[in-house]
Amino acid sequence: MLKRNARKFLKISFFVSLLLISGIVLLKSFITVNDIDANNVKNREKYSGLPNAPNKHKIAPTTNEKIDWHNYTEIKIEQNRKGPGEQGTAFYLPPGTESRKEALYKVNGFNALASDYIAINRSIVDIRHKDCSKKKYLKNLPTASIVVPFHNEHLSTLLRTATSVINRAPPHLIKEVILVDDFSTKAELKQELENYVRKYLPKVVVLRATKREGLIRARLIGARFAKGDVLIFLDSHTEASINWLPPPIAQDRRTVVCPFIDVIDYETFAYRAQDEGARGSFDWELYYKRLPLLPEDLEQPAEPFKSPVMAGGLFAMDRSYFWELGGYDEGLDVWGGEQYELSFKIWQCGGQMVDAPCSRIGHIYRKFPPFPNPGIGDFVGRNYKRVAEVWMDEYKEYLYLRRPHYRNLDPGDISKQKSLREKLKCKPFKWFMEEIAFDQPKKYPPIEPPNFASGEIRNVASNLCIDTKFQKQNDRFGLEKCTKDVPSQGGEQQFELTWHKDIRPKKRTVCFDVSSSDNHAPVVLWSCHGMQGNQEWKYDYKKLQLYHPISGHCLDCDIERKEVFMSPCDTNVITQKWNFQTFNRTALDNW
Repeated sequence: MLKRNARKFLKISFFVSLLLISGIVLLKSFITVNDIDANNVKNREKYSGLPNAPNKHKIAPTTNEKIDWHNYTEIKIEQNRKGPGEQGTAFYLPPGTESRKEALYKVNGFNALASDYIAINRSIVDIRHKDCSKKKYLKNLPTASIVVPFHNEHLSTLLRTATSVINRAPPHLIKEVILVDDFSTKAELKQELENYVRKYLPKVVVLRATKREGLIRARLIGARFAKGDVLIFLDSHTEASINWLPPPIAQDRRTVVCPFIDVIDYETFAYRAQDEGARGSFDWELYYKRLPLLPEDLEQPAEPFKSPVMAGGLFAMDRSYFWELGGYDEGLDVWGGEQYELSFKIWQCGGQMVDAPCSRIGHIYRKFPPFPNPGIGDFVGRNYKRVAEVWMDEYKEYLYLRRPHYRNLDPGDISKQKSLREKLKCKPFKWFMEEIAFDQPKKYPPIEPPNFASGEIRNVASNLCIDTKFQKQNDRFGLEKCTKDVPSQGGEQQFELTWHKDIRPKKRTVCFDVSSSDNHAPVVLWSCHGMQGNQEWKYDYKKLQLYHPISGHCLDCDIERKEVFMSPCDTNVITQKWNFQTFNRTALDNW
């Protein structure tokens, strides 16, 4: 009996020990594999799926190991969210909010009341190229400091910027998010902002300028404070998209990476793509322009591609390399020219710049600038001259050819910048134009070819002229008495059919644009892009027709209503006949 009981006891003890050992192994395995930062997972009781993110308890076998950085738990949570503006959808204000909307519109340049109705941590859809979801990046990545300057930004918009940056990035890669207050006057950007950050955003630091510094020097304040290995500069009215952070962190410290910039609609906050990529460039007035992707870039739509010029102030750069290049030129006032100064400096001084299609940041392009002129004269012109004198060598003459008054502007002391260029043994601007922006002269030639036609555009049937009356983008225009006949009436009736094959009011950069092939489709003014398409026109001086190739229609008009629109081309319809005041017969014959 005792032996039987002893055997029974030993058997039970064996099984208990086996269960204990298995339990310990299983628990250890669970802790090792499933240790998720609680701050990074909301509603974890509802979603138990695990992110394929790096396991911080394991040491990478090699420094070149790559992993999938997507946080699938967060992605799943976002996909199930519903509410105003969720999934990046358009939001429309309810009735009775017009007065509050207008009051906020005036001081922000966008529909700030709509922003207040939308959750600060709203979800957005993944609009990246499908190959981005398969991409892996180095397991051991450096930390990043995100610098966000702001001046009188709307509070909910600013907080959405900071929240999206943190929520859609691996927590341990963010050293800090630095909000640099450039002497804001809005009350809610004082204690209310401080309280919110302290309670909900522990990685966010708010720095305060003691006087109005301007965008450029505000960025420098943040950059000097930053502790991360990589500096990332963003605007204060942006939203970071899914897995936005790993792609901009370059393996080569001399590579500067820019995200794709998507559009957040200024009226409805709908989130959409701007396009699927183009290379940054400029014209010879230093307006930002774009060049088409190269064939090799089109073959790999999820891979970074080289770009001559950054679009604005959204980029990632090794912190030590940023300061090796002198940071931003502190002699640049407020804003304007900084993207060219830094882009030229990067390329000419041994670095390179790429756009990363798999990192996307949404940006609100304001309907109008709400801030008053700082009252310091033509600061943009001075900035452009400063950049030209330091970096553009003999090519600066093309800028002065178009902006003669820049010659007389005082750019300030540029000796420090010239010494830096000499110290770094930077290449000439000619090298930049021939090796980096080699196809720019085809799109934006330093010496522009002559216009195809210019002057007034007079309708034969009505003897009235097209008058755009200095209207703005997306505005329609019509017919008025010709100023040549009635000089006292004023108006805007001088036009150019340029070598870009677009029609624009003289000395302006808005073009006749038709976006529909419908009968009676409207003609509006739209920012000139030089890419033809909706803005391409051809003047047939024999038939006196203005032909729009993409729609296949001709410019027509309603004489009584003084409206212009598009109709199927018909040489027998006299309202479709137009006299361009002067035209280049040879150029038109060789169209």
